[in-house]
Amino acid sequence: MNRPPRFTFAGVDLDYSTSTITGHYEVGGRCFSETWGVGDGADLAAPGVSAAAKWLYLFGGVSYYKAMVPPVLDTGDLALTDDDATFLRTFYLDGLGEFSYRNGLSLDDLEVIGSRFQAPDPVHLATREPRALVPFGGGIDSIVTVEAVKRAGFPASLFICSRPGDVFAAIEAPAAVTGLPILRATRHLDPQIFATEAEGWWNGHVPITGVLSALAVVTALAHGFTHVIMSNEHSASDPNVVENGRAINHQWSKSETFERGLRAVLGASMTNGPEFFSYLRARSELWVGEQFAHMAPYHPVFRSCNKAFYQRSSDRLEEWCGVCDKCCFIDLILSPYLSREELQRIFSGREPLENDDLAPVFSTLCGLVPMTKPFECVGDVTECAAAASLAARRPDRRGNAILGSLTSGAAIDDATIAALLRPIGDDAVPELLHRNG
Repeated sequence: MNRPPRFTFAGVDLDYSTSTITGHYEVGGRCFSETWGVGDGADLAAPGVSAAAKWLYLFGGVSYYKAMVPPVLDTGDLALTDDDATFLRTFYLDGLGEFSYRNGLSLDDLEVIGSRFQAPDPVHLATREPRALVPFGGGIDSIVTVEAVKRAGFPASLFICSRPGDVFAAIEAPAAVTGLPILRATRHLDPQIFATEAEGWWNGHVPITGVLSALAVVTALAHGFTHVIMSNEHSASDPNVVENGRAINHQWSKSETFERGLRAVLGASMTNGPEFFSYLRARSELWVGEQFAHMAPYHPVFRSCNKAFYQRSSDRLEEWCGVCDKCCFIDLILSPYLSREELQRIFSGREPLENDDLAPVFSTLCGLVPMTKPFECVGDVTECAAAASLAARRPDRRGNAILGSLTSGAAIDDATIAALLRPIGDDAVPELLHRNG
C-alpha cells in the first residue's frame, strides 16, 4: 500500500468528571481516537498528570501509525523539546522494530516535526508517604516482584489494565493470591483499527508495554502513588535478531533503553514524581524461576500461556496449551527447581518437556538452531541453556530425551550458571527494596 505523507497527533482531552484521557490521531484521511481510564477516585488535576498524559498520548498513537506507516510524525499543536522529539522517534522506530522486520519495511526515514520549545522548570510534587503501584500480568516475573515489594513493607496496589468490562482469568486468579488491592485502568481502542485486514492496512506487534507503562505512571500520579514498579528482567534488553546493524527486539518497551528514556523525559518535566523502574532489571529469568519455585500458593493458578490472553474472551484457553513458545519457556525455566510431577500438575498433564514433538522449539530457545530467538517474552539462549543443564541433573529427569539433546549441544558450565543467579549490571531499584525485597 502507498504510505500517506504524515501521521498527525490531533489533540488530547482530559475528562476530569470521568477520569478518562482520550487521544486523537489522523492518518491517510482517517481519524482515530483511543480512550484510557485511570480508575475510580482519580484526580486528573493533580500535579504532574498532564505531563505524564502527554507521553501516554504520544505512545498510544503507535497502534494507528502502524496501519499506514507514513514517514512523518507531526505533533501538531503539542510542542516538544528536542530531547522529547528524539525519544518519540526512538519509541516508534525501535518499538516497531519487530513490526518493520516481519513486514519487510524500513522506517529509517521516520521524521518528527512540530513546534519546539525550551523545557520549562519542572513541576515539583509534594513529598508523600511511600506507596507502590505494581503493574501485574499474572506471570512469574510480576509475581516475584509483588512478593518482593510485600517483603520490603511497601504499601502497594496492583495495576491491571483491560478493555472496559473485560477481565482475564489468567490475571485475576494469581492477583487474588497476592492479597493486594487492585487499581483497574482501562484502554479502549478505536474500533476502526480492528478492520485492518479488510482495509489492507499493515499489521503486527506494537510496543504495548510502553503504552501501559505511561498509563501506569499517569494512574500513579492521579492516585498519589510514589513508585511504579515494573517486572522487566535483564534479558528483556536482549534482541531477537540483528539485521543490517539494527537490533530487533520483541521486548523493546521492556528494555533498559526504554526504562531509562521514560525516566529521563518524566524527570525533565517533574521532580519528586513517581519513581519508575523495574525490580528485575539486573536479574536473569533463571533467578526469577528459582524465586518463583518457592511461591507454592501461586503454582496452581498462574498461567503465562499466550492462548489465555486472546482478545476475544471466547477464544481464551482455561488451561495451558502446552505447545506454544511461552509454555515451553516457562516449563524450561522452572524445570531446575520444580519436580517433574509438580510441573505435570501445573500443565495439567501436558508438560512440554515430556512432548518429544516440541524438541525443535526447545532447540530454538537454547540457540541450537540457526533461527532467531522467538518473538515472544522469553529469556535469552544462555538462560535457557543453563536451565536445561540444571534440569538434566535432576534424578526425576533422567532419560528425558529433550533435555539430553539440549545438554549435549549446549552444556553450560557452573561458573556461567552462578553468574546468572547474581545481579547483572545496574538498576534503579531503591536500597530499601534491594535490602528487604
